[in-house]
Amino acid sequence: VDRKHLARYTLGDAALEEEVLGLFLEQLPKTVAALRSAATDKDWLHAAHTLKGSARCIGAWRLARTGEQAERLGGISSRRQCLEAILRIEDAAEEARHYIVASANCA
Repeated sequence: VDRKHLARYTLGDAALEEEVLGLFLEQLPKTVAALRSAATDKDWLHAAHTLKGSARCIGAWRLARTGEQAERLGGISSRRQCLEAILRIEDAAEEARHYIVASANCA
């Protein structure tokens, strides 16, 4: 997570940064679950786009890239590619989650 990027995004408001990170952590499992359960191309694209955008907002660049890669798949036609994308997303999401939790415990 790019804390400098997040500080610019929140105009340096530390309380707002923590709120944004909390909302991100709350929504992240829901977004990953939406990818896992996507029944249509539209469902997949919406979830991938949501993930990409929210990760970019907090500066979780690796997670944003995996969301962008998932979005480029264009939908659910290749279940194998979708499952591989989800695994990469889950790995990057765990890394971001771990960083956010660890940095909150240090504050």
